[in-house]
Amino acid sequence: MENTPPPAVLTIAGTDPSGGAGIQADLKAFTAHGCYGMSVITALVAQNTTGVRKVHPSPPDFVEEQIRSVLDDIEVHGLKTGMLFDADNTRAVARTLKSHYANAPKVPPLVVDPVCVSTSGHTLLAPEAVAVMIEELFPLAALITPNKSEAELLLSQRGAAVKIANLDDMVSASEKLLALGSKAVLLKGGHVELTLADVEKLAAARPDVTVVREELLLDNMEILQVNEQDLSSRQLVVDVLREAENITLFVSPRIESTSTHGTGCTLSAVIASLLAKGQSLVEATKQATAFTHVGIETAFPIGKGHGPLNHMHALTQRVIPPPTATNPHPLTRVLIQSAAKTWKEYVEHDFVKQLARGTLPQECFLHFIKQDYLYLKYYARAYGLLVAKSSTYSSIQSATQTIINVINEVSTHKAFCAQWGISEADLAATPESPSTTAYGAYLLDTGLQGDSAKLIMALAACLLGYGEVGLWLKKEAAQPNSWVKLEGNVYLKWIEDYSGEQYQSAVKLGLETIESLAVADPPNALRFQEWCAIWEKCTRLEKGFWDASLNLL
Repeated sequence: MENTPPPAVLTIAGTDPSGGAGIQADLKAFTAHGCYGMSVITALVAQNTTGVRKVHPSPPDFVEEQIRSVLDDIEVHGLKTGMLFDADNTRAVARTLKSHYANAPKVPPLVVDPVCVSTSGHTLLAPEAVAVMIEELFPLAALITPNKSEAELLLSQRGAAVKIANLDDMVSASEKLLALGSKAVLLKGGHVELTLADVEKLAAARPDVTVVREELLLDNMEILQVNEQDLSSRQLVVDVLREAENITLFVSPRIESTSTHGTGCTLSAVIASLLAKGQSLVEATKQATAFTHVGIETAFPIGKGHGPLNHMHALTQRVIPPPTATNPHPLTRVLIQSAAKTWKEYVEHDFVKQLARGTLPQECFLHFIKQDYLYLKYYARAYGLLVAKSSTYSSIQSATQTIINVINEVSTHKAFCAQWGISEADLAATPESPSTTAYGAYLLDTGLQGDSAKLIMALAACLLGYGEVGLWLKKEAAQPNSWVKLEGNVYLKWIEDYSGEQYQSAVKLGLETIESLAVADPPNALRFQEWCAIWEKCTRLEKGFWDASLNLL
């Protein structure tokens, strides 16, 4: 069970009751990237996909109190700011962060999204607050993430009347923005129309520029090139990351979409999350731009205006919950529940009950023990296939140990048979029954299909089933006036073996194996249905073993 807490990331921004932007978007992005999200509200914003209706700012002293309440209690691994509304709130945020981290040995990375205007054109930052942001907040920032309009506004505050119309303008503006005090600048190019030719021209003229174009086709992808749209003339989006010594361009195809509400919030929140997890700035930006791009492409219709992107595209719903202290074996529970009727008929079979009472006819037991002896050869060979499919020493050791356990179990079978004068040669000469062949062939067929998880499911039903039978009989035998008769029972050793420490240790190992599998490689719904089907079939095949033995009567 994973005990390491996720990184805690704090957003300081305004709200969006429609859920697409502001702290709501930030918290979704934090969660989608495995971080624990926290929020400080700078303003309550009445907005939806069609626009902003009204803004109710938080008092500056309350903004400060919110920040301190978080920082005094929880170790924060990353921060981001969004809409700060006015100069007083902006100043309160900068002052509180400076004060709290004044003597800290390590300051978490701060991403400043200089939100000034909403997608619908509503002003979200008072003009006098821009200067405060530049002077007091930017020097604390690991990164600022302005778009074209915000970059022009920020630079105009410093007397640089810049118009950003092309890629050269973006690179030049990014250098000027870096001089405002942050450690790095990501100038977003969503509002600048560019083509691949523009990128290649700049890259050829500027060897100091690195181009990240993983959203486009790369070299040696001709088979994709002939089957996908030619991007040579298609409009692109280029984001420019400017660091002290490096310039990196992040290139992706432009998407014609109205689902762009909250894209800036989301992008900066993802970068903050990944920085909090220890990623480099370039890697964090690469992953964030890719996440945002796919979020726009996979967006679903929400609202009547500019809808939000899809924050859930990277999430896969778990069909099996993770192990916990109260449920350390969730997969095994669900498997047993999925085949509850068959499992009960198997565990509480008449064969088992007669064996527990000592009334099972000898010929039935001997038929079973002989066929089980033959079946265990299939079982051990199937585990041999699992060894071949294993990629770690621990998994190889686990499968090998089970083969050793099977060999020990075979020795038990020989001892049982010897009591009735049946030799090892007699066992080996016993013809296989149809039920034995069917079960053994199914195990090997499953093993040859290539999916080790399916083979593990097939093998687990036998291992865990016999362990369950042994413990059920042990529990029933302990009840007052029990129907289980141990004294004088010729099958007592069989009951003791499967309820005993050695076999139950093998069961424990089997439980750990399948539960670890579900944690390391959680199945989707379709794959889990396959696991359940295999479990149910093997349970039926196990039951068929005992059916065949009783049908001798």
